[in-house]
Amino acid sequence: MNERMGRSMNETDADVNGAPPPEHRVPAHLRLFTMFVCVPLMALATAGFGSISLICGLWDRSGRQQHLVARAWAAILLRIALSPVRIVGAEKLRNYPVAVYASNHLSYMDTPALFAKLPFQFRILAKQSLWKVPFVGWYLRRSGQVPIDSGSSRSAVAGLLRGVAALKAGMPLVLFPEGSRSPDGHMQAVHSGCAFMALKAGVPLVPLALIGTYELLPIHVYSLRPRPLMIIAGDPISTDGLTTRDADALTVRLYDEIGKMYYQYSDLAPTADSRAAAESHNATPEA
Repeated sequence: MNERMGRSMNETDADVNGAPPPEHRVPAHLRLFTMFVCVPLMALATAGFGSISLICGLWDRSGRQQHLVARAWAAILLRIALSPVRIVGAEKLRNYPVAVYASNHLSYMDTPALFAKLPFQFRILAKQSLWKVPFVGWYLRRSGQVPIDSGSSRSAVAGLLRGVAALKAGMPLVLFPEGSRSPDGHMQAVHSGCAFMALKAGVPLVPLALIGTYELLPIHVYSLRPRPLMIIAGDPISTDGLTTRDADALTVRLYDEIGKMYYQYSDLAPTADSRAAAESHNATPEA
């Protein structure tokens, strides 16, 4: 299994194609609103809810209370951003309590949107280096999040197997298989780590599409542009009868399902580059 599978679970700011992001012109009143209203309030909310979460972690080994605190934090951030979220197809999220939920990745606001609206407790995969950061690392460790280190193929596989263990213990995972935020609002190539974990754990793979978070806060832009957001829940993809040798084919299907939902509800139209990204995959990991 190559190193990019591990990288698929980590956030990077670089455009994988090396192209600069498009220019975004933000009106002056929105820049001022972000600087003098949103940023201070979001910082206070993060500090306050983070402290509460750490205190809960002293006795809450299940992570349930800390997840509720994270949901409240995320909801407050979206209120501050004046960006309500609704789920389309919410009934599909009740049928498979344990699954790998895979979403496109557009913005720093993706995580608050998912934490605020997904109606179940879940875990995320995060860069192992964050575990060394004071407060952040304490929260990640005490709330049971899953560390992954993409420094080598072996350590990346170890991180994915920790995710498999969480799934087998009955905890859903929510992941960004593209690995980095979109530089232009379009779909990027998805990596096979999500499919690998779903196959190893024998759980469904559920595609999700985030709509509007790119327009709210694009990569390399530091001003919010408030707007309604959506999370589109797709039909679960069964892994019954499949093995890790089917990870590439499952990854292609995942990309197609997320892309179909995204471009149906988004203001953007698919491009030749976004469609070609479906063919960019990693080597399938060995079972």
